[in-house]
Amino acid sequence: MPFSFLVRALIIGALLHLYIGVRIVPALAAFPVGQIIMIVWLVASYVLIPMGMRARRTKSDDSSAMAWVGLLTMGLFSSLLVLGLMRDVFLVIALIVSALTHSALPPLWTELSAIAVPVLALLFTVIGFGNARRRAAVVKVDVPIDNLPEALDGFTIAQISDIHVGPTIRQKYVDAIVDGVNALHANVIAVTGDVVDGEVAQLAPHTRPLGRLTAEHGVYLVTGNHEYYSGADAWVNEFRRLGLNVLLNEHVVIHHKGTPLVIAGVTDYGGGHFDPAHESDPAAALAGAPADATFKLLLAHQPRSADAAAGAGYTLQLSGHTHGGQFFPWNFFVRVQQPFTAGLNKMRSLWVYTSRGTGYWGPPKRLFAPSEITLVRLVPGTARAHGSRPDYGIEPKTPVAYEPVTNSAKLQA
Repeated sequence: MPFSFLVRALIIGALLHLYIGVRIVPALAAFPVGQIIMIVWLVASYVLIPMGMRARRTKSDDSSAMAWVGLLTMGLFSSLLVLGLMRDVFLVIALIVSALTHSALPPLWTELSAIAVPVLALLFTVIGFGNARRRAAVVKVDVPIDNLPEALDGFTIAQISDIHVGPTIRQKYVDAIVDGVNALHANVIAVTGDVVDGEVAQLAPHTRPLGRLTAEHGVYLVTGNHEYYSGADAWVNEFRRLGLNVLLNEHVVIHHKGTPLVIAGVTDYGGGHFDPAHESDPAAALAGAPADATFKLLLAHQPRSADAAAGAGYTLQLSGHTHGGQFFPWNFFVRVQQPFTAGLNKMRSLWVYTSRGTGYWGPPKRLFAPSEITLVRLVPGTARAHGSRPDYGIEPKTPVAYEPVTNSAKLQA
């Protein structure tokens, strides 16, 4: 990590912690013990968050424990910051209303809102932790395909994405995901990137369960941006050693009940920044595909590959990357970078399904953005997609039904 970046991050972190301290601590004057606890926690948070981030890059068991502490602290502070900002917006509006009505703002509002911020932040973090550590639920989605060959009616694709094996996601967590996917008995399994957050030497034992993934027509994987942070070439070799079919701007043709279909995969949208040979190219991935294969599936880690994919003639794109925002309010910021946040959408003639991810990144926390194992089923175009709207840029208003899995117990690292 460059020294200048580290300095900037520490300064920004100090200012954010100071903001919470200045806005919340004085308002707790009626609760001196609460003030002391808040000050101590803010100091500890400022120290623990960078230590936890640094520990993610090291390999010892001690560093894994430090990463747990730091990342949990980061998740709690994130909620504290958001709620603190929301409190200030509320107080500003209340002051304006008071001025317009020539009435005084009740002092109790300031005190109660100051108490509510840390209490709600802690509650959200505990709930988010439970959501993150449960095995992902199964989301079933029907995708209506015009002119779908009869042999492909009911064809299923199980998708997992963004597992982020690392300091807090280990072998048992991955084992549970693999068991859940295999139980679906899908025709194809798609792994759409960001499998790991670390080097092969460190994490290979924890990704080994992926070698147990089985499907009638195989398991296909594409790289995500985090594979490039962790040594993409080494991971591609490791995934292939496990028996996974890694698609790097290339495709395969499979036959289901005698009908051909194309499964293509591209490198991550930004892969070319790390290795020019990994420049993402949906058109190149489709080169040489047979003309009689009317259904063409693209695996692309980032939804923003969809524009090029639509132009290249794909039928369906499966993506991840966004985590659905992972926890409030980051879901609102995803759309700054990506055309879709989660769910089934359409860009011109291309269907795009964006998974919320099967694991999590950073803080072990998911709030209003549940993780998922997705089971995509192809149906004729006369059918309507469950819980989706085909309009480009519009999120589904009716949520896809979540089907709980049998093993929802918290997993150990």
